[in-house]
Amino acid sequence: MTLALDTAAQNLLFREARTANAFTDEPVTDEQVRAIYDLVKNAPTAFNQQPLRVVLVRSPEARERLVGHMMENNKPKTSTAPLTAILATDHEFHEELPRLLPFAPDLKDTVFGERPVREQQGSFNASLQVGYFILGVRAAGLAAGPMTGYDAAGINKDFFPDGNHAVLTVVNIGRPAENAWFPERLPRLDYDEVVTTV
Repeated sequence: MTLALDTAAQNLLFREARTANAFTDEPVTDEQVRAIYDLVKNAPTAFNQQPLRVVLVRSPEARERLVGHMMENNKPKTSTAPLTAILATDHEFHEELPRLLPFAPDLKDTVFGERPVREQQGSFNASLQVGYFILGVRAAGLAAGPMTGYDAAGINKDFFPDGNHAVLTVVNIGRPAENAWFPERLPRLDYDEVVTTV
């Protein structure tokens, strides 16, 4: 055994976890989402910048607006999922750095003073946080259905009109329904196809 996680945890987070396309109508509570966030907030980011922002789409009006920006195949599952979250990058994340990185407060204006730097760094590090968020959903015994099939410009304009945030993915969250998965898991590349030693 070379992994610290027991087999049940490995299966829950990785081997048996799959992208869900259909969910039961069991609600996802604010307490569950808070527990997920409190678990994954400790994931690493460069300079502890933490640029991920999460918008929980709960109201019927907001759900209708979001569904209008989804590609056709994603509309039915987004309209019926118990909870949908918009995961976005905050391009003004540097404003929090003096509190998050108190031993280097000058980074706010030196390294991250230019918007293009913040956009590049923020998108990368928030994407790391997205991966951990999905693992957190799985750790809560729920299923995640992350999607990139949407009109990003439309979502940004509709949900982030200040221009300081950019959507990275939209994730449906809930208990998987009976036919939540595609019939077979798609293939993955093997170790020797991915890993080289130099």
